[in-house]
Amino acid sequence: MIETTEAHAPLVQRLAREFGATWVDETSVAEWTAGGGDRVVLLAGDPVRFPEGVDVAAVLPELMKSFPNRFAVAVVPRDNEDAVAKRYGSQRWPTLLFFRDGQYVTAIAGMQDWDVYLSGVAAALSMPPSRPPTIGIPVVSQTGGAGSSCH
Repeated sequence: MIETTEAHAPLVQRLAREFGATWVDETSVAEWTAGGGDRVVLLAGDPVRFPEGVDVAAVLPELMKSFPNRFAVAVVPRDNEDAVAKRYGSQRWPTLLFFRDGQYVTAIAGMQDWDVYLSGVAAALSMPPSRPPTIGIPVVSQTGGAGSSCH
């Protein structure tokens, strides 16, 4: 995985330093999420534009304590967040992306009340994997064949 020395909010840095969060980027996130079990990726966002990202970074260790040994955590460096967000259809900062055995499960966007976090994380840890809400639906065209039109 990647190492980062970038200037991040101290509470985001603390996730890696004190709570074992792994730094991942758009090239390593898929490998990290495939590492097995439930995994959570934090997209904290720019702390100036999205100060609640720092709040989520502060709450995440408490969620880890409330769900002991239930999920591993990763943090995305600021300059890679847009690419990771686009890959998984996240359009809001901060966001917690949930994965299980390499498959996307769900996301919790924004700063939430504690009870909302507890129920949201409990739900995420019990729901089946789903398709990420990426923007748009891929269009497959068929050429040259009869009946290739849906109209």
